[in-house]
Amino acid sequence: MNNAPYLSLLIATPLLGAFLTALFAKRLQGRHAKQVGLGISLLTLVLFIYVALQYELNSPSQFQLVEKYSWIPSFGVNYALGVDGLGLLMLAMTIVLVPVVLLAGWNDIAEEDTSRYVSLVLALEAVVIGVFTATDLFLFYVFFEAMLIPMYFLIGRFGGPERRRAAIKFLVFSLIGGLVLLVALISLWVTSIKLTGVGSFDLEFLSTLGIDPGTQRWLFFGFFFAFAVKAPLVPVHSWLPDAAAQATPGSAVLLIGILDKVGTFGMLRFLIPIMPDASVDLAPVAIGFAVVSIFYGAVMAIGQNDMKRLMAYVSISHFGFIVLGIFAFTTQGISGSMFYMLSHGLSTAALFLAAGYLFHRTKSQQIDEHSGVFQVTPLLAGVILFGALSSVALPGLASFIAEFTVLLGAFARYPIVAAIATIGIVVAAVYALWLYQRTMTGHPSANVTNISDLDGREVIAIAPVIFLTILLGLIPQPVFNLVNESAELVMESSNVVDPPSLVDQGEK
Repeated sequence: MNNAPYLSLLIATPLLGAFLTALFAKRLQGRHAKQVGLGISLLTLVLFIYVALQYELNSPSQFQLVEKYSWIPSFGVNYALGVDGLGLLMLAMTIVLVPVVLLAGWNDIAEEDTSRYVSLVLALEAVVIGVFTATDLFLFYVFFEAMLIPMYFLIGRFGGPERRRAAIKFLVFSLIGGLVLLVALISLWVTSIKLTGVGSFDLEFLSTLGIDPGTQRWLFFGFFFAFAVKAPLVPVHSWLPDAAAQATPGSAVLLIGILDKVGTFGMLRFLIPIMPDASVDLAPVAIGFAVVSIFYGAVMAIGQNDMKRLMAYVSISHFGFIVLGIFAFTTQGISGSMFYMLSHGLSTAALFLAAGYLFHRTKSQQIDEHSGVFQVTPLLAGVILFGALSSVALPGLASFIAEFTVLLGAFARYPIVAAIATIGIVVAAVYALWLYQRTMTGHPSANVTNISDLDGREVIAIAPVIFLTILLGLIPQPVFNLVNESAELVMESSNVVDPPSLVDQGEK
């Protein structure tokens, strides 16, 4: 039974916009291309709001708004879409951030290249929506690999002087991860034939296979490697600082704020439900990578002179916290990780876009070439301070709720590990204060003296991110209401129960 194709419409709207923008590239130049792109992204947002209103909390079905059509029946491949609370949250983050990126980067792209840039952003939005809604693993893989194409060109065509090298490095790492994932998918399909006589990529079918622990372990390593590259986790992270440093600020938001969530999303959506025994047995290994990422990212951030490289390393540290919450295997930790995925998208957007405003004015992203920004542009300096404080989880902001919840969940099962990870928060405060002190305070540097403060467009573009970061920091419960059921299903699929302390807390 198929519902109205709401999710397909969500994919088709930006995809059609991307096609038309590319088709009429010669006619749609400069301001007109920007207006069309912004209009299509806002239309997608309106459609999403309508779709979200169809979603029912506490539904007996894991997935809602389901669409399922036979695609390649000889291989058991279906065009299958559906959303749960986590998927809906990721859709919201993606569809809100795209118009923000387009409006904030209004003047970042040369007039003659605007239509190409807009087309690539809309195409990327379409395939990411597909990733977050696919419930057939083959379809997920198609979208997973398709993301590389627009992102490669967004970095390689519109980035900094080393953009081509950074784009190729991004592509190579991503293709290696994708190849490993493809091998794991084929192995999983063969396993389904051996166990049931039927080859299938359907998530719900594969989740009930009862794969033996040995096979699960090999499959786990394949899936985890691919998702760790995308997340990214140390040691398969080195592509991110290069890509973020060379991408435009808007493209960096799309890369780190949205695309990288596909890695942690894949762990929650596919890895744990299909390979539950291996996920539990190898959780300490995943947590080890997470803790290393937390500290490595934080320490490396302190040593950077390039602001965007600094922010990329900060994100590596943040993804360590997300993975820690996932593999702590507590309902609270998993819910916190889901919330963290959203809050990180918002904090990344705030910091990268605000810094991008500064780079556009000074033509530099080197920390030692900026000082005294607050004296000249107090509003811009204030927005950068907000982004920095959001990235270090200031109480009252969404990132604090996320980090606090993850650590509470981790403490319940791995108290020593959680205590060690908490030290990473202190290191985070160091790089945030260091960045602000060096760039915003003191006597204005030569390239800062004559710059202007934020204009109306720039304020309007970043205002939704700031508003949501504060709102969700003060009223986080609606998000937890949305994702708690998804977290409970992940726990149920893993056959792990919460530690007694959390159970007692829930009963109170």
